[in-house]
Amino acid sequence: MASQSTELLHLYRRLLSCATYPSKNRWGIYEAIREEFRDNRAMNPDDPKTQKQIQVAYKGLGQLRMYDTVQLVSRKESFEYSTREM
Repeated sequence: MASQSTELLHLYRRLLSCATYPSKNRWGIYEAIREEFRDNRAMNPDDPKTQKQIQVAYKGLGQLRMYDTVQLVSRKESFEYSTREM
């Protein structure tokens, strides 16, 4: 249980750090993440409904990372570096 709590805390932190990408609605997204975690903190981690919400959170993290400017810049630099080698 402690490892799952730690894993969820890391997920929460990663979601919050990715939610600050440049957007008109970034603070709304940030607050929605905080509110959602706050509302569900008392849920049983073994409940199938909780597991479904965790999967949705991971999917949301993947979607937020698509727009993360730091990752976009590193991908661009990586692409430019790989094309220079050819």
